[in-house]
Amino acid sequence: MSAVAGDSVGALLWRRLRDRAGWTAATDFFLILVALALPWSTSLVAIFVVAALVTMAPFFDASAFLRSLKRPASLLPAALFVLALIGTLWSDVPWGARIYAVGPSAKLLMVPILFYHFERSSRGLQVFTAFLASCVALMAMSWLVAFDPHLALKSGAHYGVPIKNYIDQSQEFALCAVVLAYPAVLLFRSGRIVPALLLSAIALSFVINMTFVVVSRTALVTMPVMLAVFALLHLGWRSRLVILCAVIVLAGLAFASSPKLRSTIETFSREYKGYEEQNLSTSMGMRLEFWRKSLRFIADAPVLGHGTGSIKRLFEQASTGPAGGASAEVIANPHNQTLNVAVQWGALGVIVLYAMWLSHLMLFRHDGLMAWIGLMVVVQNFFTSLFNSHIFDFNEGWMYVLGVGIAGARMLEEGRREMPVGTTNSLRT
Repeated sequence: MSAVAGDSVGALLWRRLRDRAGWTAATDFFLILVALALPWSTSLVAIFVVAALVTMAPFFDASAFLRSLKRPASLLPAALFVLALIGTLWSDVPWGARIYAVGPSAKLLMVPILFYHFERSSRGLQVFTAFLASCVALMAMSWLVAFDPHLALKSGAHYGVPIKNYIDQSQEFALCAVVLAYPAVLLFRSGRIVPALLLSAIALSFVINMTFVVVSRTALVTMPVMLAVFALLHLGWRSRLVILCAVIVLAGLAFASSPKLRSTIETFSREYKGYEEQNLSTSMGMRLEFWRKSLRFIADAPVLGHGTGSIKRLFEQASTGPAGGASAEVIANPHNQTLNVAVQWGALGVIVLYAMWLSHLMLFRHDGLMAWIGLMVVVQNFFTSLFNSHIFDFNEGWMYVLGVGIAGARMLEEGRREMPVGTTNSLRT
């Protein structure tokens, strides 16, 4: 009897192991965990990504994946990684530094993998919902930490930042707030007032947190651009005018009522003056110094750059002035994605980078929630990369990979279905 039972259990396990749908669900589960963990932990993200790849392996169709790489949206992220790998050959820094510098671009290999997976899975929206839920929890924790800094999950935390840093937190909150505008307006138009008000309240909560607790200057610059894209694509001219007037009034009220916001904005001119007049290592001053020196490095090797991992060595050689001054700072990241790529891989790298952004932008030129999410991810990444190297940064880079990979897969699948001409989900009036 026990032998029969054992055979039954073995047969059941074998059927489970051969169940493609079960392995796909497991991969989706781990990717949902990636989205949940991203605002909180780098280690958990790495663990869950590896787990997702392992569960994807049993039914991975290599030939189908290789065919999918023929699409520019899939090929170009991989090409940027390959360029970083090949760029180690003409770099003159130690091999350890070269290999380490390849790492930040490795996450881009997940973009074509996510395209492949979510063209076969319909759980992409659950991944985005998990990320939103995690950011809502982070926002609640941010308010608690603002009132009691001892509740922060790391020592020496910035005001209102329970974990990681205020730049990552601001990018997450800004993306969630703007993305929620699309479904909120759609729900209002369809008469579903309660869920529309709920999404609006969540979006407004993110904005209030950034206004009164903490916000990065990058988010202050890029969030209006994202809102402008929303108005241009999905609102009529009357709605645009109303929204513009409302934003101006609310921005004025926020500036008048939030000392934290005023202080953040005023640092622009204060830091610039400190850098120009006293060579102080202010945040803005160092950026300007990094950009000025990076342009000089690019002029020295304009076509192929100085090689992977060369940035820090170049800044060490260009360091001048007294210690502590902006001109003496040494860094491995010039805080601009284009300059970061151009210094290491020259014009060739910049062409690949901008071709990748453009190919991903073109994926999301249609209507629909997934197209909107993908579009905002690309727009945010492009404009924040004017002030940071956000493709190579951990949080912002993974936000880009997940957003483009999952939403882009939906767009590719819908393109294959050849939807009837005229079908639309537009918000225009």
